[in-house]
Amino acid sequence: MASSTTRRASRAAATTDSTDDPISTKILIIGSGFSGLGMAAQLRRRGYSDFLILEKASSVGGTWRDNTYPGCACDVPSLMYSYSFESRGSWSKVWSSQPEIERYLQDVADKRGVTQKIHFGQKLVSGYWSESESRWHLRTESGREYIAQFVVSGVGALHIPNFPEISGIEDFKGEAFHSAQWDHSVDLEGKRVAVIGTGASAIQFVPFVQKEAMSLKVFQRTPAWVLPRKNFTVPPALRTLLSRLPIARRIARWSVYWGAESLAFGLNGHSNLMRPIERVARWNIERSISDPVLRKKLTPSYRIGCKRILGSNDYYPALAAPNTTVISDRIERVTADSIVTSDGVEHPIDVIIYATGFHVTDGFDQLALKGATGEDLPSHWHQTGINTHLGITTEGFPNLFFLLGPNTGLGHNSVVFMIEQQIKYIMKAIDTVESRGAEKVDVRPSVQERFNTDIQRKLAKGVWTNGGCTSWYLDSQGVNRTVWPGFTWQYWRATKDFDPAEYDIA
Repeated sequence: MASSTTRRASRAAATTDSTDDPISTKILIIGSGFSGLGMAAQLRRRGYSDFLILEKASSVGGTWRDNTYPGCACDVPSLMYSYSFESRGSWSKVWSSQPEIERYLQDVADKRGVTQKIHFGQKLVSGYWSESESRWHLRTESGREYIAQFVVSGVGALHIPNFPEISGIEDFKGEAFHSAQWDHSVDLEGKRVAVIGTGASAIQFVPFVQKEAMSLKVFQRTPAWVLPRKNFTVPPALRTLLSRLPIARRIARWSVYWGAESLAFGLNGHSNLMRPIERVARWNIERSISDPVLRKKLTPSYRIGCKRILGSNDYYPALAAPNTTVISDRIERVTADSIVTSDGVEHPIDVIIYATGFHVTDGFDQLALKGATGEDLPSHWHQTGINTHLGITTEGFPNLFFLLGPNTGLGHNSVVFMIEQQIKYIMKAIDTVESRGAEKVDVRPSVQERFNTDIQRKLAKGVWTNGGCTSWYLDSQGVNRTVWPGFTWQYWRATKDFDPAEYDIA
């Protein structure tokens, strides 16, 4: 394992300053989270050296670098939330914490020889496809231009914090920050703290805030279904066994995989199968909350799985604590030192923490890339809807590939599995272009239309559409552009072969 000094030196060497000379490469990867690092590691494994990674920050990790709030951890067991080609048996807990996952990604980057291929501090701002050159021209915020034959987007969905539109929000004079940009310099001891939002991040950090704050007011729009979950420490003997015996690690990994995969039955057209899980979630509320008024506030009215299923053993006790108040009235406005709700009550506040999630379906607006017709990707998708083939390619944008793109997110299993299938598919696409002596590949519109019609038909039967909720899985038109409607093994089957007949290759 590389020392922190070596890592800093490598990153410093890989960071570029703006010059007038463009940098040319065959494959340009955007982002160094699970997607970007996975792509780069597999390129290295295949012997490719003509590639680069653009990273806006000064270190790798993506969302696992940015989210440093107290209690931040993965909600998929780490045996599965890791690369199959870089499995690890030494995870300290079943669901690993943010620092351990970030270290894992740093280790993979160093071990696989990827770190030196990263240009840190280079945030993509624009780009265009040159039809005459069959090349992408991309420009970063620093003014640096990159030219590449293939571009692989690994930007992910959970990286642009979403701040709510509340009247007077800019007038607040106290400390305020988003959970994804946690301000560790703010001392919460003895403060009147407000948390806006009750999603996946909030249930992890609220118990920590509750212990520090003088008073905590949690502003909830819609309650989440929260299953009981104790994050067990993995015994040293078991860690040793999993580390030394690859076959044991493989068996454990696949046990986790198939256990999670079984949830897809209930999420995709058979929501009644979710009732037993919903009963467990109700029991979790009843055992933790004695106050009937609070219990009613925290009990969702929609079917479990319609929104992201969460897990915690300390969230409800934190909400039931004497210094915590759960407020379900709509926020009317923010003043210099308070939050005013629709019932006219003014709540004095010293610190506001926004746990309001991310720009997900509109997160691709950051990819201001102009395709073959000169239209940029956000404008194109605003007109047609966010349509792709397999979540990997989109017509009119040759040689542009997405990792964890539209409709490849999951509500039941590890997205790292999906990322790995996409990487294999992209490698086969690039191999096909090269073997034919061609320059570009672009999905046929009819193929893309058929794929999207099929998945939207399947999604219409799923709990995300029929479960009685509105979630971040849906775009502004109420269309699910986020989730894969089925089992992950079905996605593996759909992507295991690259069919040249589905593409225009020239």
